[in-house]
Amino acid sequence: MQIPIEDFYEDVLAKAARGLGLSTTQLSERTGLKKDAIREALRGNFVEDEAKEMAPVLDLDPDALVLLGHKSWRPAEIELPGLAGFNSPFHDMTVNAFVVWDHSTKKAAIFDSGADASELLEFVKSEGLDVQGIWITHTHGDHIADVNSILKQVNCSVYVGSMEFANFGEPFDAGQTFSVGKLNIETRLTWGHAKGGITFVVRGLNRSVAIVGDALFAQSMGGGLESYPDAIRTTGAEIMTLPDDTVVCPGHGPLTSIEEQKKVNPFFAGKY
Repeated sequence: MQIPIEDFYEDVLAKAARGLGLSTTQLSERTGLKKDAIREALRGNFVEDEAKEMAPVLDLDPDALVLLGHKSWRPAEIELPGLAGFNSPFHDMTVNAFVVWDHSTKKAAIFDSGADASELLEFVKSEGLDVQGIWITHTHGDHIADVNSILKQVNCSVYVGSMEFANFGEPFDAGQTFSVGKLNIETRLTWGHAKGGITFVVRGLNRSVAIVGDALFAQSMGGGLESYPDAIRTTGAEIMTLPDDTVVCPGHGPLTSIEEQKKVNPFFAGKY
């Protein structure tokens, strides 16, 4: 069963409004919509004409926002040899972790731990993978909750971006590259949601893979907890400019592709 979409219409509206510092009153003044209509939209009441009025004020793509409101889109299912994803519950949401490996050498990289790494560890053992390290997209609790369980079973290093808040692991600067067997891991700074969020671009499989943490979701993105403008800017510059067939592995929600997100993501559609 495919993982559900992470964010709904109201989530995207709220993230954009909060990021731009727009109150309900200001949205009403700039759109001409009544404040009650704005409040209802933020509760999930989707009205297509209202969405089209709010989209330009929130710097969102109108067609992509309407598509999200209709809940009619699903990403194409992706199966890529050398890539496995694992989804575990964390409070009222679920969170993803990933394993990428080189078939010829069985050398593997783990990205984040999720809330429960037991299924991931069983997979690593069953496939006979030789884990070379754990790479962390960012240090929010849901993404690193079970790192210690992995380290109890796997002798490897943990790599954390040097701008992140961390008291563990080996720090590295964005731009550094790593090799895992025949795979190349490029690191890109995609901050704004987290202070030092990293996107890992892995090349060497049949398609390039971008493990993006919360910088990008299918049809949405993580909130700009540190800086909304920088979250928009760095995700656009470092992720949305990747080749169309790049597989996007988000911290929450289903796999997608750059090609899909150029069309359906309200934050980025029509801009790349």
